[in-house]
Amino acid sequence: MDAKTPAGIPGSEDLSHTLLRIAEALERLSPRVPSAPDLDAADAFVWHPDGRRLAPVPRVNRVDMELLRGIDRVRDVLMDNTERFAKGLPANNALLWGARGMGKSSLVKASHAQVNAIHAKDKGWHPLKLVEIHREDIESLPNLMTITRGSPYRFIVFCDDLSFDSDDTTYKSLKAVLEGGIEGRPENVIFYATSNRRHLMPRDMMDNERATAINPGEAIEEKVSLSDRFGLWLGFHRCSQDEFLEMVNGYIKHHGIKIDADQLRAEALEWATTRGSRSGRVAWQYVQDLAGRLGVPLEEPAAPQ
Repeated sequence: MDAKTPAGIPGSEDLSHTLLRIAEALERLSPRVPSAPDLDAADAFVWHPDGRRLAPVPRVNRVDMELLRGIDRVRDVLMDNTERFAKGLPANNALLWGARGMGKSSLVKASHAQVNAIHAKDKGWHPLKLVEIHREDIESLPNLMTITRGSPYRFIVFCDDLSFDSDDTTYKSLKAVLEGGIEGRPENVIFYATSNRRHLMPRDMMDNERATAINPGEAIEEKVSLSDRFGLWLGFHRCSQDEFLEMVNGYIKHHGIKIDADQLRAEALEWATTRGSRSGRVAWQYVQDLAGRLGVPLEEPAAPQ
């Protein structure tokens, strides 16, 4: 020990080493500024809140718009809304709700692709970006908005199968981001969500609120107000038999499968009966089975979702 250093106090070399270790520890604990994402890498990304990262998706799992049958009205409405947003015109957040397997998420992805394809040759066109955020990452939406705000690109932020359980309060984060926050939603961002529930909450949860709350009307308003943040409510309902057969025939024609029309009709209806459901997803599952039996290879599109 240095003769001039009092007992119990580290010397200059020890002190420097200690300060260096403290500085390194503080650097490890300090929040790191995420690197700017390379938005030219792809037209679609998946949001990862850990590290605040947008992971590019080179090939999106999507269905061609022409294969989405039986949803003509909602298809046209969503396409018009997406087109207006892409052009910088006023557009609404959209909630696609209803029967499973009828093409809700497929329509979002198809609309994104179609708008980009329509304008691909336009001078100065910035491709529309699709960003998928998982349901469990909704609380990180403000961080995603920070990254997209000010970008020259326009973004569809897409959450598939969005719903909330009775003890889940993350819906408040979504409400704030959609319209209620002090910063508001960036003008270059729109939010599309799919759900089996129109109000995104379980019916029994809302009934319980009504039965036990001192002011039941206020309790229900709190839950329903989330859906009100979506200017477009697009309902997807169970398809009719004729619509189901139209879906099947669309896939058959697209993939060039040769089969007798009467046999196709009988088999397709029997398949739907055994599944207890008629939807685009069930139609595609039947076509997969048929192609396998006939030995016809398929360039598989995503099943309608």
